[in-house]
Amino acid sequence: MQPTLTRRTCLALALAAAGAVALPLTAVAQAKFPTQPITLIVPFPAGGSTDRHLRAIAEDASKHLGQNVIVENRPGAGGTLGPANMAKSAKPDGYTISLFPLGMLRMPYMMKTDWDPIKDFTYIVGLSGYTFGFTVRADSPFKTFNEYIEAARTKPGTIDYGSTGVGSSPHLLMEEIAINANVKLNHVPFKGNADMQQALLGGHIMAQSDATGWDQFVDSGKMRLLVTFGEERTKRWPDVPTAKELGYGVVSSSPYGLAGPAGMDPKVVRILHDAFKQALLSPRSVEVMKQLNQEPAYRSSDDYREWAIATYAKDKQLIEQLGLLAK
Repeated sequence: MQPTLTRRTCLALALAAAGAVALPLTAVAQAKFPTQPITLIVPFPAGGSTDRHLRAIAEDASKHLGQNVIVENRPGAGGTLGPANMAKSAKPDGYTISLFPLGMLRMPYMMKTDWDPIKDFTYIVGLSGYTFGFTVRADSPFKTFNEYIEAARTKPGTIDYGSTGVGSSPHLLMEEIAINANVKLNHVPFKGNADMQQALLGGHIMAQSDATGWDQFVDSGKMRLLVTFGEERTKRWPDVPTAKELGYGVVSSSPYGLAGPAGMDPKVVRILHDAFKQALLSPRSVEVMKQLNQEPAYRSSDDYREWAIATYAKDKQLIEQLGLLAK
């Protein structure tokens, strides 16, 4: 004699079956990340070298992800304001990520911050690094970098330059040069290189230390490139000496990549990593890097985090040497 199934028993069995089906469906839904547009914060104004490269990468990454990657410019605090605000306020769901400039690993030494550059971020992928250079207007009296430094020596307190903010690499490398050359330079910080270039062209500052957002102005004859800060001379401007060969003892490339808030799902990180790695090596990204005289500097998520930890520890000595350590 077979037992009779009551309505209550049938309902319970149906609910159990539905639950068994729901679990794999949920897993499938999670695996479909992303299901909406992704915001990529660029902590510098639109139109600069970093913005140019990140927009090229974002466009190509959108194709791999199947969702738009929307660039949002949030300049300020030498490129640290945007990533810091993201770390404090964005959900770690992968839908808000940010460029992570080298200044993030230096700013906490120079002032009190309410964020930690290691603990408060998920490292996604390392992308590239800059070619830094020092430019003046085409009608500047300074024909060489040595002439500029000599002017600072003979007229202390009167020679200025702009950079993309306090604690940014263009700022710190010039401070290091000033120490090595035993001169005093007046630093004028800007939110990014687009507004700084306009200030230089308008005659409001004497010179600028910056990444290669100035390339179009140098090539068009509106600015004069006096020195670059790489290990070797650039292929694009081979006649311009490096600070190293001039004897100033400074080499800088300032690697950058992408990061999100702490606590991101490793599977989501992997999806973002793979998409942006492919975008980094896309023809358009390579062409923009060529224009900016940059090279790919790819790092995996784990390698990028390990690099950040090591750099954060090492750069404390540099900040202390420059006299910029917070009291």
